[in-house]
Amino acid sequence: MTQQTHPAPAPAPSSGWTSGGVVFAGVLLLMNGIFAILQGISAIATDDVYARVHDYVYKISLTGWGWILVILGALGVIAGAALLKGAPGWARVVGIFLAALSMVAQFLFLPYAPVWALIMIGIDFFVIWALAVYKPEPA
Repeated sequence: MTQQTHPAPAPAPSSGWTSGGVVFAGVLLLMNGIFAILQGISAIATDDVYARVHDYVYKISLTGWGWILVILGALGVIAGAALLKGAPGWARVVGIFLAALSMVAQFLFLPYAPVWALIMIGIDFFVIWALAVYKPEPA
């Protein structure tokens, strides 16, 4: 009697959508970080760039918002660059976390720049989706 061996099933190939999505998410995270840094610098440098909001629940000065955005942006640039360099899973987790924090920050910044904040929230949503669905191919 011969013993039958069945070959191990081949892993499902990653879709071009998801593997390309990670590269695109890395680029978006990098660009989103740069945009947040510029947005933060403009909030720190001059208070005339953004709309005046008088009765807002989250009373943080524009300078405070500027520093929040600069710090989140710098961290996003680092995580985006790490993703593009092919960093291991930690860069994906950090990227998802930073994109989620950026979504919250942009939501809170809505009264100051509503259209731009909504665009940034949309970019953050795509970054989270692309990094969450990506399954790297086994080595």
